[in-house]
Amino acid sequence: MIHHVQVACPPGAEDRQRAFYTGVLGWTELPKPPLLAVRGGCWFRVPGIGGPDGELHVGVEEPFHPARKAHPAFVVEADVVAAAVMAAGYEIHWADPAEIPGRRRFHTNDPVGNRLEFLDS
Repeated sequence: MIHHVQVACPPGAEDRQRAFYTGVLGWTELPKPPLLAVRGGCWFRVPGIGGPDGELHVGVEEPFHPARKAHPAFVVEADVVAAAVMAAGYEIHWADPAEIPGRRRFHTNDPVGNRLEFLDS
C-alpha cells in the first residue's frame, strides 16, 4: 500500500491546484502539519475504491518543471472522472487499450502541467 505520492507546483500555484483537485476531482483538502505548512503546497485525500484512502501531496518547487512522463496513477470510475475533467476544460487522452489489456485508462495534466493517469476501477 502507498500512503501518498507527491507532485510539484511553482510558488503561488496552490489555489489553482486546489481548484482542480477539490473542485474538478472532488477530493478533500487535508490540513498540513504546521511545520510543513510554512513551506507552502497542499495535501488532498484520494478516495480509495475497495481499499483505504491515500493522499496526494503538492509541494512547492523552485525552479519548477512539471512532470511530463513520470506520473501518479489513480483507480477511479474513469467515465465519471473523464467527464468532470473535460467539463472543466482540461484535455484528456485515452490510452490505446492494447497497451495494457483489460485496463481502460486516460491521461490529463493538472493546472501546472503535471501528468496524471486515471485507470478504470
